[in-house]
Parts: sequence; structure tokens; C-alpha cells
Amino acid sequence: MASAGPDADGERRIGPDAAGVAVLGVCAAWPLITAAARGGRPEGMLLAVLAVTAGYAAGRIGGALLPVAAPCAGALAGVGLTVAVPRLVPGPQITAPLGHAGATTAMLALSAGAACCAAWAASAPAVRSALLLLAAGVVVTAAVLGSVPGFVAGAAVLLCSLAVGRVRRRGPVLAGLAVAAAGVTGVIWAVAGDAVPEGFAASLEGRLTAHRVGLWRDALGMVREHAGLGVGPGRFGELSTVSGQSPLSDGKPHSAPLQLAAEQGVVGVVLLGLAFGWLLYALWRSPRATPVVLSAGAALTALAVIAAVGNALSFTAVSVGGGLLAGLATSRPFAEDAGPSARERVVR
Repeated sequence: MASAGPDADGERRIGPDAAGVAVLGVCAAWPLITAAARGGRPEGMLLAVLAVTAGYAAGRIGGALLPVAAPCAGALAGVGLTVAVPRLVPGPQITAPLGHAGATTAMLALSAGAACCAAWAASAPAVRSALLLLAAGVVVTAAVLGSVPGFVAGAAVLLCSLAVGRVRRRGPVLAGLAVAAAGVTGVIWAVAGDAVPEGFAASLEGRLTAHRVGLWRDALGMVREHAGLGVGPGRFGELSTVSGQSPLSDGKPHSAPLQLAAEQGVVGVVLLGLAFGWLLYALWRSPRATPVVLSAGAALTALAVIAAVGNALSFTAVSVGGGLLAGLATSRPFAEDAGPSARERVVR
């Protein structure tokens, strides 16, 4: 019976790890296939897959060695990167026409999630309280930087983390997060297809800018004409009328689902959904405590929502951060396999 624990845990981890290898492998192969058929530049997608993979591996290692210190360091690094790197801070010089506010929002949400994970991984009440204050500090930093979306996303992650502190069944909550992400994607798709009430569409255009909505409509038009293989990776900017009208456009539709659907066809957006589903599945099977898992799930869902309405995933730092947080929340700390005396020696 004593050896059943490790064996059971090994079987528990085979499923998510095997699924991750399969999903990420196909995500890397499909843009090469579409590029060969349609032309284009698959390097951007390959870099994103590599960034997620590297971040996930680093998170698994860091979470196993330092279950509290590693996510705490990740949170501080995310905030430091947001403050120190000009291209991740919203400001007049980089916001036209759409800017990099989405990357800033995503980094702040991930940083808040990492701080919450560190807090729930800590056993000492004083340390937990201090780390929750760190998460609150991330939210305050967003306000100081003038990032309203970052403030809202960080606060939402923190509130969700506090709400799930006593939750024991993670499955229903993770399912709810999946539905929320799918719902936002559905709304974006409906807005692009003019399938929402006129007043609601006008309200969204006022908040998201008519330029962004125009990019979405161009992307959906490409999906309708090239649903199978898309127009080719990286070719949206060449074929989009709205993008071509702006000399400052970055050539992206500012919506990850619509970009993949336009450039890689229906299969591309399905693979994006499978990648997010794999992350939630890995969290569901994670050996970490449920509050840690659900805090990471809330932050990753916030990232999915941000990516649905912006170009956050175009930034390597954001992709690495998402993979890192997922790896931290799915790792198995070595202290859990050690005896009581060794567990007490681990710095929390």
C-alpha cells in the first residue's frame, strides 16, 4: 500500500503530460502545413508554442523545488517587466492605433495569479497574508500605471482567488472558467459577424474602437473565404483592408481566435481551444492544493479573455508567463514526497 501512492500519482500525471505533448506538437506542425499550402510566415506561431513550452517546463521545475518562492518570484518579475520595459506600459507613444495595453493587462493578471498561488501554497498564516498583500499590490500597480483593464483583470483574479479559498471540488469551477472563456470568444465572433443587437455593438465599438471591430470583420471575412487552411500564417496584414488603411497598424486583427481562424483556418482556432482545454485539464489533474489550482485557472482564463480582444499573445513575455504559471500550478513539490522532517526544512 505504501508504494501505491507514487504509482497512482505517476498514472495521474501521464494523461495531462501526454495530452500536452500531443496538443503542442500539433500546434507547431499545423502552421507549417498551412504555410506550405498558402504561403506566409509560421515563425511567429512556432515562437509562441516554444515560449509556452519553455515557460511550462520552467514552472514545473520551479514549482517542484520552491513551491512558494518560485511563484512569488514570478509575480515580482512580471510586475518588474511591466514597469521597466516601455513597450509593455500603456502610453501615448505606443497606443496608436491599438497599442500594447493588452500585453500590460495580461502581465498584470498573470502576476496577480502567481502571487495568489504563492499565498495559497504557503503554510504559515503570516506568509500567506503577506503574499495576498503582494497580489493586492499588483492591482494597485496597475492603477498607478493608468492601466484600467489591468486593474480590472488583476482585481478579478484576486477576488476569484479569495473566493475559492475554501472550495474543495475544482472540477465545476474549472468548467465554469472554460464556459466563460468560450462565451467571450462567442461574443467576439458574433460582433465580427454583425450578429448582436445594434445598441450592444455600438457600445462595444465605443469601448474597443471601431478600428478594432473593423479588423475583426476583415478576419471573419477571410474565414468565410478560406475556412479550410486560412490565408496563411502572418498574412492577415497583407490582405486586410482596415489594417492597410492605417500606417501604424501591426498587421494583426487583435483577437487570437479570429487571427488563427483567418490565417490557419478552422483547424487553427480549434487547436487554440484544445490548448486552453489542455491547460484546464492539467490543472484539474494537478497534485497541488485546489486554491492554488483555481487561482492559476482564474489568471489563465483572464489571459484567454484578454487574448480574445487583443494581441497579448503576440508578446513572447506573455506566452512565457502563461506557460510558467500553468507549470507552477501543475508541479508536484518534492517536499510532498519527503518525510515530515524533510518537509519542515523546505523554505515556505
